[in-house]
Amino acid sequence: MKPGPGEGCSQGGRPPSSPPCRCWQRRHPAAFRAASRARGALAVLEHFDCVYSVLHHFRSADMAVKEDALELMMHVVSHHSNELPTILSDSGLSYADRAAHLNALKMNCYLLTGLMDAFEMETCKNSCSEADPGRKSRKNHAKTSGSLWEEEREPLLRLLTQLLQLDLRQLWGGLVVEEEFVSLMTGSCYRILENPSIGLQRYRVTREAVTHLLAAALVHCDRMFSATLKITQMLQHFEHVAPVFAQAVSLWAKEYGLKSLVGELLREIGQKCPQDLAREASGVKGYATFISELAAQIPALVLSNMSVLLPHLDGESYTMRNAILAAMAEVLVQVLNGDQLEEAARGTRDKFLNMLQAHVCDVHSFVRSRVLQLFTRIVQCKALPLTQFQAVVSLAVGRLKDKSVLVVKNAVQLLAAFLSNNPFSSKLSWTDLDEPLKKEVQKLEEMRDRSRPRAVAPVIAPEEEWEAMLPEVRAATQQLFQPLQEGEEEVLEVEETVERTVEQITGLLKKLNYKSAARLTQKALCRFQGKEPFVGPGEENEEQILAVLKRLYTGSCPGENSEDPPHDNSSDKIEEVVQEEQPQTELVKQEMLVHYLQDAYNFSVKITEALNLISKMMYENSVSVVQEAIEFFVTVSQFGVPQALLGVRRMLPLIWSKEPGIKEAVLNAYRQLYLSPSKDSERAKAQALVHSLSLIMVDASLGMIQCLEEIISEFVQKDEIKPAVTQLLWERFTEKSPCSSLERRAAVMLLGMMARGKPEIIGTNLDILVTMGLSEKACEDYRLPQEVCNVISKLASNPKPALEKNGAPFRLPQNHMLFGCLSETVSKGFGQPSSHWIPFMEAAVTLIYQLAEGAEEICADILHACSQQALEKLQEADEQKADAGDSPHRVSDGSGSLSTFLLLHLMALVGQVALQQVAHLEVSVSAELRRRRLLKEEKTKKQSDTSTKKKRPQSTGNETTMEEELGLVGATADDTEAELIRSICETELLDGKHLLSAFVPLVLKICNNPGLHSDSALSAAAALTLGKLCMISSEFCDSHLRLLFTMMEKSPLPDVRSNLIIAAGDLAIRFPNLVEPWTSHLYARLRDPCPSVRQTAGLVMTHLILKDMVKVKGQVSEMAALLIDPEEAIVAVAQNFFGELANKGNAVYNLLPDIISHLSDPNSGIEEESFHTIMRHLFSYITKDKQTESLVEKLCQRFRTARTERQYRDLSHCLALLPVSERGLHKLQDNYDCFADKLQDPAVYNCFQTVLARFRRAGVKPETKALAEELEQKLSASHNRGLDSTETCQDGSQTPMPPPAKRKPIGSSRRQPLSPANSDNDFVTPPSHILRNHKRAQKRPPRKKAVITFSSDEENNSEDELLTELREEETPTKTTPITRSSARRRR
Repeated sequence: MKPGPGEGCSQGGRPPSSPPCRCWQRRHPAAFRAASRARGALAVLEHFDCVYSVLHHFRSADMAVKEDALELMMHVVSHHSNELPTILSDSGLSYADRAAHLNALKMNCYLLTGLMDAFEMETCKNSCSEADPGRKSRKNHAKTSGSLWEEEREPLLRLLTQLLQLDLRQLWGGLVVEEEFVSLMTGSCYRILENPSIGLQRYRVTREAVTHLLAAALVHCDRMFSATLKITQMLQHFEHVAPVFAQAVSLWAKEYGLKSLVGELLREIGQKCPQDLAREASGVKGYATFISELAAQIPALVLSNMSVLLPHLDGESYTMRNAILAAMAEVLVQVLNGDQLEEAARGTRDKFLNMLQAHVCDVHSFVRSRVLQLFTRIVQCKALPLTQFQAVVSLAVGRLKDKSVLVVKNAVQLLAAFLSNNPFSSKLSWTDLDEPLKKEVQKLEEMRDRSRPRAVAPVIAPEEEWEAMLPEVRAATQQLFQPLQEGEEEVLEVEETVERTVEQITGLLKKLNYKSAARLTQKALCRFQGKEPFVGPGEENEEQILAVLKRLYTGSCPGENSEDPPHDNSSDKIEEVVQEEQPQTELVKQEMLVHYLQDAYNFSVKITEALNLISKMMYENSVSVVQEAIEFFVTVSQFGVPQALLGVRRMLPLIWSKEPGIKEAVLNAYRQLYLSPSKDSERAKAQALVHSLSLIMVDASLGMIQCLEEIISEFVQKDEIKPAVTQLLWERFTEKSPCSSLERRAAVMLLGMMARGKPEIIGTNLDILVTMGLSEKACEDYRLPQEVCNVISKLASNPKPALEKNGAPFRLPQNHMLFGCLSETVSKGFGQPSSHWIPFMEAAVTLIYQLAEGAEEICADILHACSQQALEKLQEADEQKADAGDSPHRVSDGSGSLSTFLLLHLMALVGQVALQQVAHLEVSVSAELRRRRLLKEEKTKKQSDTSTKKKRPQSTGNETTMEEELGLVGATADDTEAELIRSICETELLDGKHLLSAFVPLVLKICNNPGLHSDSALSAAAALTLGKLCMISSEFCDSHLRLLFTMMEKSPLPDVRSNLIIAAGDLAIRFPNLVEPWTSHLYARLRDPCPSVRQTAGLVMTHLILKDMVKVKGQVSEMAALLIDPEEAIVAVAQNFFGELANKGNAVYNLLPDIISHLSDPNSGIEEESFHTIMRHLFSYITKDKQTESLVEKLCQRFRTARTERQYRDLSHCLALLPVSERGLHKLQDNYDCFADKLQDPAVYNCFQTVLARFRRAGVKPETKALAEELEQKLSASHNRGLDSTETCQDGSQTPMPPPAKRKPIGSSRRQPLSPANSDNDFVTPPSHILRNHKRAQKRPPRKKAVITFSSDEENNSEDELLTELREEETPTKTTPITRSSARRRR
């Protein structure tokens, strides 16, 4: 051991007697230097205390003194190191000289390593204090001293390495080098590695020097055991050394052959107790990093020692599991990869893969996530065998449903890696793979049928058959030599040739006609004597005949060409073998092809399954998951999976995301998919881009088109879309480039999208759009002119910026060719039945009001021309009525008949003109009035300023007054203009002088007589027109609201109900006070039997509620009930509503009591499981502790008024959903009496147990833990008492239970929120008033039950509002504003 401060050296040194700080100067360093030059390293034997004093007083010594001492000792040790080889090789070295050199070496090394340690500790301490702002004065000093030491550190380490590489054992008499001496060197190395900054790049040379020094100690001084222990300890206590030691151990194993050290270190780590590692997080991180880094650098050595680490896979530390699994992955990628593996290596590879797959379902999410990352690397390195593809893909698809966001993100990345590195095909459409697979499977079956043996009797040799039939043949032959019996005649005659005779005999034998065959053979022997096969002794006998028959049957003698020599069959046999082997080879190839196609098909099916799951992740809260999902669909699209287009469309709405990362991800996705086609010429790239974008717009909704427009406008503004694309689109539109009508419409739409970014694209080619888009051919297909109108409207929405601030809006003159073409096209199409005319007409009327000067005159002309056509048609119908009779496709009112489509067109045109006229007045005219007023005021102000400067009055008080008066005039001017617009709408648009008023009776007649007109489209159009007319005047709206809501309730047509819901939503914004009394009828449509109507109602109510246009108390439970709707789209609407509502402060928290009150009502019709689903979603928005505490108290209080077991269970379930804090637990304790008697119900008791269990898992303080245990004991005691002790429990707790309610609460008579009020019977024949009163009387007794009642339940929701038959006297007359006080306050 090295001596400590103040101690003497064991070999020749003597302890200094309290040396002063300047001992180094007093003892004349020049003398030490001179002595070292004279005696070399032996000078330290007499001057040891001089250097040691510096070491002892290192903190107080001057920097120059310390550096001088370090430089001197470095020079002495270097000189000694150079001399030692010569000294050690001297065979005449005496024992005294050897002992002197040994002592000098020890003393010099002790002083040098001591100085190194002192410098290192000072540098480390100073580097740690650099971050302390209070020690700025020492910062520069620390940097200076540290940098000087860092310059000397690496040469010193090289010097010690050189010293250890010498054969120093001779100084110890040929024995091993003393352990304490080696510890001096290695201790300095380990101390340097303890510095946290050693891992920085600038210390790379120092790390390498330390590595080589420790390697010299290991190789030359046999320090394996101590190094193993030291490295293990440092890994446990210093996390930053793990990468350094991994690199060092890798270098030792590769360059110094110290492979056994790897096994020793891994064995030492493997023997650590898993329970201890679970408690020591810092030590585990060091071990884990070391294992994973080591496996990445020397995987083969880690593989040979992997067995010692496997027990940690079952340990509690997830960090160790991750490290070992990462090591397995590195081994699989770098060692166990390829097709040329031996059988044992394959087995190991499969075991590792099975272990990795097993941990995909690990209990810890970090392990699951890490394994998916490892599989991603394995797949990217093509180290996953094909036999494992399907299994890993299935696991990845399963992890898409994981609760952990990190796991889902990595699962998506893994599937994307599978796609990018799949070995099957660049196109992975399972529909395209299905047909080839079936065809090849059928071909394989046919090949197997041909190759397998025929389904006949077992193959028996002819000789064996002959032996079997010989007894019967012999018996038949013996009969030949017996006299013929009576009646038996010889009918067989020998043929003329031998060949035919042989065939005849053989056929008889096969027919088992042995007697005839033998007789024919006997005759042939006589006739063909000496000819084969009838050769034998001259005398015929039994044996001769049998011998001939045997030869003929067994085929041992050919029947023809008997004179030919025997033929060699060896070549035939070889050919048969080759022919047999060839089908077998083809069969194997076919089996491999079928197996390949089957794997590709299964892989494609799994990817398709993953698409459906990943597409739903695009609207998750996690930004990273959304970005991964977008990137995945980009990858899938590149592989031609047909369902990928759905995902590409689904990501379109994300362009409106508030997260910049998501919006940029969408832009990048479309940039990769469409702006970077792999084509050579600009023309080809433009064609590919236009074709791809056209495919997206096929069957796309209006919302999707708007999203795509936003993306394309972004690209246009950034000049990412080349001019060649615009040129191609114009060529398609003008039909210079041949294309279909669908592609032509898509070209127009794309031009409109680009015009939003650059309006000049349309503005400079307006004449072309009008002449080509609104030509005479427009009547053939109105969809193209409709899109042309939409494109031209971009000029109104994106006008060129005016030179002046209050410049005139962009308008075209009334006689412009555009409006003439539009009027002509609309008028021509009015009299033709076409389903596309109405959308075109609406676009045309909208465009006229947006761009035309005097738009109302143009539209009045159109309306007059169309109505004139209708009158002419009506007159013609009257003339032909006597002859043709009423057609089923005509509408008759007793005085005449008119085609249904004409009425339909007329209704749509009237409604559109009415709506656009109102919008024109409210928006365009109002803005123009304000613009002109501001210009006039500005001009007046300039004139007054000029006159004021000339007059310069002395008093300024009047000026101030005038400015204030002008300000008042300006403030009231807006109101004056708005009042003017309102008066026009109220008094002029629908009076007898205006054209619109002429059509009101017709609209009302169609709406009031739904049975008179059987056409559903006409009814829907009339209803929508009624809603648009109501938008004009509040007086007209008020007088026809009853009709509108009656149609909304009673109409059997879903389109009518949907249209009227939309109209009512617009009216609620325009005339809120008029529509407010009818709000309950809007909520009632949320229970409509038609899904499309429910969805429309949900969207409308979402907008109204979020804009604060309708009240949300009480009836908002109708929106909550949509969360369990069977239609996914409706559920999405409800989820979006509550998500947006949650962003408005405490809105969801404030509404929760009302929702719980209504949905837990036994008469609400909500099942218990459905109630749980709704509450789980709503309670996810309760995130604040104060909200949680308040809800705990409110829910506990609700137990007092609850009277049914279902209500108890619902309330307790809501409590179980809340993350109860310490204060919440106190609330439970304080309100224990409210629910004590309800704990006898097992479901209620289990919910409270869930609350406590979740509270414990969150980690509690000791004092809080006692409170939780006390509450648990009380819960258990109340639960165990049961029903019999309920009264005792109540008496003991002194809980005053309220008697049954004497006064019927107002809320008890409210309408049933989710009862099927709008049944088909209600729409057709509503019950009479007397019958309803009778039914109401029958239902009164059940309503006497007390229900959960909140303060908001006492809103005035009378049952009369539910009646579907609305008479004049039943029309709501409340006209109070929306912000009225509650019913209780009015009382």
